[in-house]
Amino acid sequence: MAAPQPAYTPDAFRAELHAKGWRMTPQREIILETFQHLPEGEHISAEDLYEILQQRGENISLSTIYRTVKLMARMGILRELELAEDRKHYEINQPRPYHHHHLLCVKTNQVLEFKDDRILKISQKVAERYGFKVLDCQLTIVGISPEGQRSIF
Repeated sequence: MAAPQPAYTPDAFRAELHAKGWRMTPQREIILETFQHLPEGEHISAEDLYEILQQRGENISLSTIYRTVKLMARMGILRELELAEDRKHYEINQPRPYHHHHLLCVKTNQVLEFKDDRILKISQKVAERYGFKVLDCQLTIVGISPEGQRSIF
């Protein structure tokens, strides 16, 4: 089976930016490509992205990264996740059937991804009721993993 096509190609991103009166900068393209090449299930913060790009020799400021990931999240290209108290994390927003949710352990910071189509179906019904089009639906269940429970006692 062939690998899925990226949800957003640089050309699609460029066209969407152009339609909004913005332009595709080399920095935006590098950030998009970096997210597209992350291992499946990896979630990174803007600070993590900054470190990755610095290690690759890319000279993109942290403020540019913050602005770009926020823009890409508003456009639906990235998913913005609340996985830690001190910073947001991001991942590429893949089209269905890759839609998934997260379990977060507050003791170990472990993040597990899971899929449940019922959650997406419920979100679509609610959105339709109010005339919305679903761009993203994410559920993060915060709890304590079996490993975290063992460390409590």
